[in-house]
Amino acid sequence: MEKKYILYIGEDKKVIEVLKKSENYQMENITNGFLFDSWTRKKLIPHIIISEMKLRGINGILLHKEIQKYDNFSFVPFILLYENYSHDQKLQALYLGIDDIYKKPLKIEKIKIRAKFLNRYKKEHSFLKNIKEKKIEYHVPIGKRIFDIIFSLILLIFLSPVLLITIIMLKLESKGEVFYSANRVGQAYNVFPLYKFRSMFVGADAKLKNLMHLNQYSQDEKKTDKNLDEFVYIDNCPRCADLGHPCSPVLKQDKNKEICEYQFRKAKRKKQEEAFVKIKNDPRVTKVGHFIRKTSIDELPQLFNVLKGDMSIIGNRPIPLYEAALLTSDGWSKRFKAPAGLTGLWQVKKRGKPDMYTQERKELDNEYAENYSFTMDFKIFFMTIPALLQTEEV
Repeated sequence: MEKKYILYIGEDKKVIEVLKKSENYQMENITNGFLFDSWTRKKLIPHIIISEMKLRGINGILLHKEIQKYDNFSFVPFILLYENYSHDQKLQALYLGIDDIYKKPLKIEKIKIRAKFLNRYKKEHSFLKNIKEKKIEYHVPIGKRIFDIIFSLILLIFLSPVLLITIIMLKLESKGEVFYSANRVGQAYNVFPLYKFRSMFVGADAKLKNLMHLNQYSQDEKKTDKNLDEFVYIDNCPRCADLGHPCSPVLKQDKNKEICEYQFRKAKRKKQEEAFVKIKNDPRVTKVGHFIRKTSIDELPQLFNVLKGDMSIIGNRPIPLYEAALLTSDGWSKRFKAPAGLTGLWQVKKRGKPDMYTQERKELDNEYAENYSFTMDFKIFFMTIPALLQTEEV
C-alpha cells in the first residue's frame, strides 16, 4: 500500500499526538509557515495539509495563499484548525479556496473521511489533471514555421525605428521596465513568457480585482458580489436528490438555507465562467500605453516570441493561466489545438466591436483550431490591416 502523508503545520501537542496514532498515515510536522519552503525539499507530496489558523509569523489563511504558488501542492487538500470559528468565517475560508476548517479537539476519523472526499474532488476538477489528459503534441506545419521566421525577421528590421521611439516614449512618461513579460498558455497547453511593451502603470495587476465590474466580456453587467450568502445561493443539488441524502458535507447559509459543498463549489466555478478579461477605459493604462494599444504597437515585442517558436504569426491568442485553468472542458479545449498567434480569426472579426461575448470568442477560436490552413491564414493576414485601423476603446 502506498504510504500517505499528513503534513501538520503547528505546535499543538494534542493534535500531534492524535495524528501520530493515525493508521495508514505518516505525519510530517513543521511548527510554522516559514519552514514550509525548506520542508518541500524532502520532495514528499502530502495526502492532506492540516494547519493551525494561528501560527508564528504568518496565519493559516496567508500560508494557504503562499502554498498555492507551489505547483505540486496547489491541489493538495488544505484544512485549517481553529479553537473556535463563526459561520461567516467558515464561508469566507471556503470562498478563499481553503477546503475546510475544523474546531478542536481534532478527530482523526473525521479527517480521514474528509481527506478521501477532498482528494477525489480535486482529482476530478483540477486543472493539472485536465492538462495531463489533454496534453497532446501538436506541431506547427513546416511551411508555416518557415514563414513565421522569415516574416518576423523582416518585420523586426523594418519596424526597428518604431521600437526605438516607443522605448524612449515609455521611459520618459513613467517609471518601470519598458518590456512586460507574463506567462501565457498556447498550443497544447504549453506555457511561455509573452513579451509586450508595458502599457500600464507599475503595480497595475494588483488593481485588477477592483475593476472586474468594467469587464467587457461580462454579458449581464453583474456587480461584484460582496455578500457571500447571495454568492452561494443556488437550487437544491440533483446529486443529493438522486442519493436521497447529502452527496457531500452540508454548509449552512443561515437558519433557513443549506447547501451541500458540491453545489457550493459548483456555484463558485460558475461565478468564474466569464474567464476573459478586457476592461473598457482602463484607468491603469498610461497615455503612451493607450496609444500603443490602440495602434497595436504594444504587441510588437511578440515578434521575438514568434522567432523563438512560442507563437506563430496567425493563430489563437495565447491566454493567461487563470483563464486557461477555466477552459478545460471539451467545448473550450479545442482552441488549444491551434498555434498561439499574433493575430487570428477572432481579432479580425471582433476587433473594435463592443459586443465581445465569451461564447463568440469560443466559437471563433474553435473554428480556427479545427480548420486552419495556409489559405485561411492568408485571408486572416490580409484582413488584419483593416482590422487594426478600426477604432477600439481601451
